[in-house]
Amino acid sequence: MASTKSFTITLLFVVAMSSMSLEARNLLQATSQSNLPSIPTLPKPTTTLPPLPPIPTFPQGGNLPPLPMPTTIPSLPKLTMPPLATFPTNIPSLNIPPLPTVTSLPNIPTSIPTTFPSIPFFSPPPSSTSSP
Repeated sequence: MASTKSFTITLLFVVAMSSMSLEARNLLQATSQSNLPSIPTLPKPTTTLPPLPPIPTFPQGGNLPPLPMPTTIPSLPKLTMPPLATFPTNIPSLNIPPLPTVTSLPNIPTSIPTTFPSIPFFSPPPSSTSSP
């Protein structure tokens, strides 16, 4: 019963949406282009833009003093690294006590239950027929 109602509602919804789409198309086609307002045009500028400023001139290389060139390239200083630290050769030993031996294991059930408790929400409702 519920599936029939949902199917009917869905069918009516689809029919309503498609008819709205067809009506919208008819409305768009029925309107004439003369009813639409015209797009305004921008006025043409009457004044011209001012000319660009001239490109500045840079000084030429003839009147600059030459850069001094070194005769020898200085060498980098020699760096000496400190010696690495020495590690001790005698490592102290740790006495770890042995693990206790397991004599008995906890009780583990060997059989799996075959019946599970019922959950009221998922269980079917009680039968409505009464037995004498």
